[in-house]
Order: sequence, then structure tokens, then C-alpha cells
Amino acid sequence: MKPLPRKFVLCVLIACTGLAAFGQQPRGITPEDYYSFEFISDPNISPDGKLVAYVVTKVDRAQNRRNSSIWLVPLDGSRAPWQFTTSPQSANSPRWSPDGRLLSFLSSRPSSEPAGSPAAGAAAAQAEQPRNQVYLLSMSGGEARRLTNLKNGVGTYRWAPDGSKLVVVSRIGPSDSRPPSENRERSDVRHYRNTSYKFNDSGWFDDRRTHFWMVDVASGNAKQITEGNDWNDSDPQWSPDGTHIAFVSNRTGKEYDENRNTDVWVIAADGSGLTKISDHDEADNNPRWSPDSKTLAFTGEVKDRDHPKIWLAPSIGGSRSVLAVNDLDLIPGNLEWAADGNSIYFESGVKGELQLFRADLQRKTTEQVTKGARAVRNADFNWTARRMVYTANDFKHLDDLYAADLSGANEIKLTRSNESLWKQLQLADVERFSYKSADNWDVDGFLVKPIGWQEGKKYPLILSVHGGPAGQYGVDWYHEFQVYAAKGYAVVFTNPRGSTGYGQKFERGIAGEWGGKDYLDVMNGVDAALKRYPWLDADKMGVTGGSYGGFMTNWIVGHTDRFKAAVTLRSVVNFISDDGTRDGAYGHSPDFGGDVFEKFDLYWDRSPLKYAKNVKTPTLILHSDNDFRVPLEQGEQWFRALKHFGVTTEIVMFPRENHNLTRSGEPRHLVESLNWQLYWFDRFLNGNANAVPPDQK
Repeated sequence: MKPLPRKFVLCVLIACTGLAAFGQQPRGITPEDYYSFEFISDPNISPDGKLVAYVVTKVDRAQNRRNSSIWLVPLDGSRAPWQFTTSPQSANSPRWSPDGRLLSFLSSRPSSEPAGSPAAGAAAAQAEQPRNQVYLLSMSGGEARRLTNLKNGVGTYRWAPDGSKLVVVSRIGPSDSRPPSENRERSDVRHYRNTSYKFNDSGWFDDRRTHFWMVDVASGNAKQITEGNDWNDSDPQWSPDGTHIAFVSNRTGKEYDENRNTDVWVIAADGSGLTKISDHDEADNNPRWSPDSKTLAFTGEVKDRDHPKIWLAPSIGGSRSVLAVNDLDLIPGNLEWAADGNSIYFESGVKGELQLFRADLQRKTTEQVTKGARAVRNADFNWTARRMVYTANDFKHLDDLYAADLSGANEIKLTRSNESLWKQLQLADVERFSYKSADNWDVDGFLVKPIGWQEGKKYPLILSVHGGPAGQYGVDWYHEFQVYAAKGYAVVFTNPRGSTGYGQKFERGIAGEWGGKDYLDVMNGVDAALKRYPWLDADKMGVTGGSYGGFMTNWIVGHTDRFKAAVTLRSVVNFISDDGTRDGAYGHSPDFGGDVFEKFDLYWDRSPLKYAKNVKTPTLILHSDNDFRVPLEQGEQWFRALKHFGVTTEIVMFPRENHNLTRSGEPRHLVESLNWQLYWFDRFLNGNANAVPPDQK
């Protein structure tokens, strides 16, 4: 055979090289990319300040579930992270023993105890319904040892300062103490005496309450130290001297009748000597001990729907609490008292970002510690090493783990999760703009350009309204916005009145304004975006949102025909029926100036259902079967009303899902929800009459 001409070989090589390069060109993100995401959370620094344990969660597409494992990385970033736990069952909540020799975690994995041992017997008894238990893994090697064997598993836990015990949170009810009887048939009916009998995340309540057990690390013996059938105990915190535990509980006896008055309490480590610390009639939470064990800091509200403040009170009780700082107009969370006792770190949202702050207790002032357009969460501290870790993401990246000095300086990136995926993707940027509200307040808006944007072309717009309304949009990670942009849509999202991160006056500006000035705030944002970005196509606009954002979507299409397509998720349409069927009965009272019996006409006036006859916009309704926050009947009412008035509408119901479908639903359903949205916008914004719904592909 004759050799091929050099010119021909060169052309083939150039062509192949071009094809290879073309194959490596970044692409737009898809809903299905969710299956490839890695999620980082819950970092915990070892006592010696050398290692960080954290959780990595991945999606098992074949099993349609998420699996979490514990990973380790040096705090100084000197080595790449490595996986520390491996099991078909998830492992989470890593916590170091005070001496650093053991790493504990929660898992529902089978016990590795020898057959016939008490632990193995307990594991067999729970084999039909595995629960999370505490496991201990020696840093010197070996298999994980199961420590707890509580019938209803373990929710959270804390090491005692001396490492000899754990306080754990579990559940117990009257039926748990009854002796087993083979002849007794348990009724499967649900019987309640209180108005709170269901919750969105946990479903229908049973007779079990959360209480504390003290677990001996050497023997595994567990002793219950709190009890009560009319309340729950949560968030146990050891005093630094190891003698007492602070915790949160609503012991008014009215917790299950819509009473929000949680308080901070203290008990001795053996469960004796109950002392009430907080002194407000509304919710008090987040108790944290001063380093000398003499003072407790906590967050508390004086009036209903006030922003919580940071309060200080003697840990022995008997004195009124005092404000820790004077200038706080943020919502503090995840308090952490510095080792010198002079400051408290906390996390909060601020103007579209999530950042770490420090409260100076001497000056009674606050300062922002972390910086940058991003969302910072999950901070953990090592006071000896004078370093901290936290997760952070932004509009184009999921969370990674960072370490920095306590001042926020000398930050280093410890992980590079999803890096190989990011190299394959072209992700959109977000631009911030500001505009004026209905009464001249400053409002933040954000715009996402479509992937492949070209000057001189017009692009369809999707308006997204956040939930809450006590929430915020900003520079966080939003998979759906990147998906919209990849399909050629611009995205506009705003923080209208009712949003957090802008102070109490701005957030409480929603009171009496559902469908009023909040609606004008949102629409002013649309008009501001259209003026600022003339390449937006005002004739091809869609609107979407979930929960409160779903309410606003429904309200918008009932009050304007400017939008050509709407997708409403887990949305409210009828406040009258919603208040009687949701998990928090009569929860709209603070925003409406009274409950439905006092303000019946107002509740109906602010219900989108009243204006269904005005709707002309084709509307897709996505709702979940087990949504107890905004029950399925809300979506059904909207669907039937729109059909009644001749609107093009479809409803999609997701089985087994609750209000959190688009955040923590089954992976397959979460992805399918995004594809339903794309189907509807393709059909009515792009005018694609051949668009195929996801269930027909």
C-alpha cells in the first residue's frame, strides 16, 4: 500500500484536532447536570487545628437518592482532600472527640458488632426501619464502632468537654415505653388534640417528643435526662466546665397550639436543677456559653416578627437579659463565642449576600468579617490555631471549603469540588442593579444574561420571585437560573419589600402589602430592567416563583397581561382555605393585621383566586402531594379556576414530595421539575407548538 500524501495527512490531523477542540467547548448547563453535583457541608476542625472533617453529598442517579460521606483535608491546604468513610449508607455530622483521637458521625449503617452482642441485637430489632446512630472511628485506624442504640435513632449530639460522654437528641413517646405484645393490634388512625398536628418536613406528628440522653462513651450506656409529653427539647450545648447543658424548649404546654415562645433553659449534666434563662414572650434560640461558663448568649425576639437580637444573661438565671450589641439590624444565626470572651461570631444575610460577622461585646458594635459577592455558611473555629473554616459559593460555583484567619485575612481554598464539571460548562454571570420601590425605597435587582448573548438581538425574559417572603435573592448558587440562561433566556430577580438582608423596616414592609406595594416593587424591577437592558424582549416575558413567589406569580397574571407564560410552584391562591389547612394554622395574622376570622374580606381580597377571571396567561402549576406548608388543594383550586375561565393551564403533581421539592426532593423529581419549566417556557415564550412535556419523552 502506498503511503498517504503528506498534504492529506496534514488536513486530516487539522480536522481531527478541530473536532477534538470542538468537543471540548464549554456547553450550557442542563437540568440533568444535577446528578453530577457534589455538595459540601458541615466542616469541623480537629482540636489540634490540623485537619478539617466535612460532608460530601453526591447523587446516586440509579438509586434516585443522595449519599453522604465524611472527607478530611488539612487545615493548611497542604494536601488534597481524601474520603474517610465508605458505606452504602450515608455518614454525616462529623464531630471530633476533645482529644482528637476519635471522629464521631451519624449513620444508619448496620452494626459491626459480633453476633449475639447487645448492640447487634438492637441493630437487628431496627433492621426493618434503620435510624441514624452515633458511630466512633479511631484516627489510628480500624472499623467504626457503633456507640448508640436508641430505638428512634439520634438527631443531633454533642461531646462533653472531657470526652467521656455525649448528650444526644432522640425521640420518645408513651408508646415507646409499653411492653411489646404480640396480641395487640395498633391502630393506624391519627388522633389529635392540638392545632399543630403536621409539619412540612416531618409529615404527620405522632406522640413522640425530642428529649436528651446522656451516653457514656466507654460503655455505650444511655440515660434519658429530659422528659415531657407536651414539649420538645433541642439544641443542647455543654458548658465549657462540663457541669451543665443549655438548651431550647417551649415549656408553656402550648407548643402544639401555635405558641412560638421557645426559651433558653439550663440543667445540670445529670438532668437536675432546671433553670429558665431567657425572659421574652417570643422565640429565644441559639444558646451559647461564654468561655468562663458564667454567661449565656442567645438570639431572641421581643415582639412577634421582630428581627431577633443577640442577648446576654447570667447562666445561673435570675437576672434580665441585656443586649449584646446596639447597632444590629440583621438576622443573626449560628452564634459562636470567641475564646477571649470579648466577641461573638454569627452568620447573616445582607443585601443579597451571606456573610460572617463579629459582635464586639466591649464596644457593643458589629463588623463584617468575610467579604466578597458570595454566600458564606457553616463556619467553624479553632481558637488555638486562630483559624476558621467555612463553605462559600457564588452565582457560578457550588460550595467549596475555605480557611482563613479569625479576621477573615489569609484565606485559602481547601477544596475544588465540581471542578471537572465546571470546565465543561459555560455559566452565566449575574449583574446587580438598583431601582426605586413604590414609595421610593432602594431595591436590589439582578439580571442574568443568556448564554451566547449577542449584541443587536432580542432575548426573552423570565422573571423569578423568591419565596418567603422573608428570604433574599443574590449571589448564591441557583441551578435553575443557569439552566434558563443556557436555553437562551435572560433572568431577572429582585429583592422587593419583605426580603431579608435589608433591615427590619424593609422586611416588615410586607405587612398589609401582599399584592400591594410588594407587587409594585416587583413590577418596578421589571420596568427598570427593560429600560436598563434594551435587548430584553418585552413581548416575550415569563414569570415564575415558588411559595410566596408562587403567590406573586399568580397575583401578577391576575393583574396584568404583560407575561406570555407563567410557571407557579407550591403556590398560595386562597388565603382563607390555606390558613385552615397549612401546617402553621393562621400564620398570616402578623401580615394581615389579624386572623381570617377578623379580616375575612382582606384575606379574600389578597387571594389570587378572586382574580382568576382576569387571567389570560398560559399557566403551568407544579405542586407536591405531601406539601403541608401550602397544601395541594391550593394548586388544585388554581387549576380548576383557570380551566373554568378558559385559560390554557396544566397541573403536575409530584408524589411523595413536600414543600421542599426543588431543594431536597427526590433527585429525579427535582430534575423533572426543571424540565417541566423549560417545556412550558419553550412552548409559550419561544412559540414552539411542538414542545413535548417531560412525561411524554
